[in-house]
Amino acid sequence: MLSVVPAIMIMLFGICFCPLASAEPENAKIILKIATLAPKVSVNSMDQFQKLVREQTNNEVAFKVYYGGIQGDEDDMLRKIRFRQLDGAAFSGHGLGKIVPQVRITELPYLFWNYGEVSYVRKKLERTMNRLFEENGFMVMGWGEAGFVYSFSKVPIISVEIARKQKWWLWDDDPVAQAFYESLGISPVSLSLTDVLTSLNTRLINTAGITPYGAVALRWYTRFKYMNEYPVMNAIAAMVVAQKSWEKISPSSRKIIVQIIKEHFQDAGLAHRKANEQSIQALKSAGISVVRVDLKSKEAQFVLDASQKTREALVGKLYSRELLDQTLSYLAEYRTKHPDSTIMKIE
Repeated sequence: MLSVVPAIMIMLFGICFCPLASAEPENAKIILKIATLAPKVSVNSMDQFQKLVREQTNNEVAFKVYYGGIQGDEDDMLRKIRFRQLDGAAFSGHGLGKIVPQVRITELPYLFWNYGEVSYVRKKLERTMNRLFEENGFMVMGWGEAGFVYSFSKVPIISVEIARKQKWWLWDDDPVAQAFYESLGISPVSLSLTDVLTSLNTRLINTAGITPYGAVALRWYTRFKYMNEYPVMNAIAAMVVAQKSWEKISPSSRKIIVQIIKEHFQDAGLAHRKANEQSIQALKSAGISVVRVDLKSKEAQFVLDASQKTREALVGKLYSRELLDQTLSYLAEYRTKHPDSTIMKIE
C-alpha cells in the first residue's frame, strides 16, 4: 500500500514543495498572523484570499499564514493567540470548542445523515455561535467544514465487542469523543493530532476517526486496512481572529475582509466535500476495504443509543438543554421539509 502514496498525493494535491509560512507581506499597515494545521497544498489554502485582502483594503491589511502545524497543535495556537504571538487561526471543532464549548453541538456523533442537514442546521445556528465567540473575545471570519469523519482500523469492526478490544485514538481528551467512548464502554488513548502517525507506527493505537481526505493528507491510511461504511460525525471548522487584533482594522476594511474570507470558506467547504469523495475512491484503490453495517442490527442500534446517551451526558457541560432542543428542532424541521433525505454512506 505504501507504493500508492505518491500517486494519491499527486492526484489530490499536485506536487508542491512549499514553505510552511506564506511570504512576508510588503508595505501593509497591519499584518495578521494566522496559523493552521492544514498543509499549504490543501484545498483550504489561504493563499487564495490573501492577495484579494491586500488589494481591496489598499494594503491596509495583509495576512501571514503559518501552515502545516508549524505553530503547534491547536492548543498551542490558541495559547499563542492569548499571548498575542498570533492574531488568529483556522481551527477545527477541537480548537473552536476550547473557546466556545457550545460550538461542538453540531459535532455530536450520528447527529447528521447528510450534507443537506449539516448546511441547514449550522446556518440556523450561525448567528448564535458568532455572538458566543464575540462574547469570548473572538471574531469569526468564516465558517467551514472538513467533512464527514469515518472510523479507520486494522481489523473489520463488526461488533461492539471487537470495537472494545481496539486501541482508539482520542484527540487530547476531546469531551465529545470521550463521552461517546464512555457510552460505548471504550477506553481510548489521548494523543495530540501530531502524535497519531507515530503512535500508529508504534502500535500505541490502531484505530482512529478522520475524514477520508485527512487520512490521505496525513498519510494515516498507510497504517489501516478498513474503514466503516457510515460516518460518525461531521467536522466543523472556522477561522477566528482575536478581537483586540480585529479592532486595529478600519471598519471599512473589516467589511471587505469578512466578505472575502466568508466566500473563501464557503468555497473551501464545497472543495472539501469533493476532495473527500475523491479520497474515498483513492483509499479503495489503495486497498482499504469498506466494512458494511446493517442499521437494523442490534449492534448498530446499540451504537445509535450510545450517541443519544452522549447528547444527554453533555447537557450542562458543553451546552444547555435549550441549545440542544433548538438544534434538534432545526434538524427535525429540515427532515420534515425533505422527507426523501437519505443517509450518507460509502457505496
